[in-house]
Amino acid sequence: MIDATQFRDFIVIPTLQHINLYSDAAVQLIMGTFWQESAGVTYIKQLGNGPACGGGQCEPFTHHDIYDNYLAYKPDLKAKLLSLANTYESTHQYPDNSLINNLAYQVALCRVHYLRVPAPLPHADDITAMGEYWKKYYNTPLGKGTVNEFIHHFPSEIL
Repeated sequence: MIDATQFRDFIVIPTLQHINLYSDAAVQLIMGTFWQESAGVTYIKQLGNGPACGGGQCEPFTHHDIYDNYLAYKPDLKAKLLSLANTYESTHQYPDNSLINNLAYQVALCRVHYLRVPAPLPHADDITAMGEYWKKYYNTPLGKGTVNEFIHHFPSEIL
């Protein structure tokens, strides 16, 4: 498991600042998402042969959908995401390898995933509301995760 404070300070915050989507709430939501989805970035590929990749456990279908149906209409944001992709992938239509081996890219993609949601982010100090937001918009009602798991897995050292 990655140290939560270092991950927040050296990966999440600079990445969100780079793509101009930094807020305290965004930092907390991404931290909670990564700790819930991949046990604090312990797993970079979904267990049980599933398709999800990286700390945010993004599925390739979702990755492609974000590019095709959201970033296609936001060229400046797309360019910022691609600037974070692995150098050898920066000209690919979908930088899929960056989903596995590039933490900054994974953080940026997770934030863009949430950016597509019309509802505002919950308050940064409301971890229960963060869990509910994650469940509704990231894990979805059909997903196996629960709000209680999100709360339980949230890295307490960054509260």
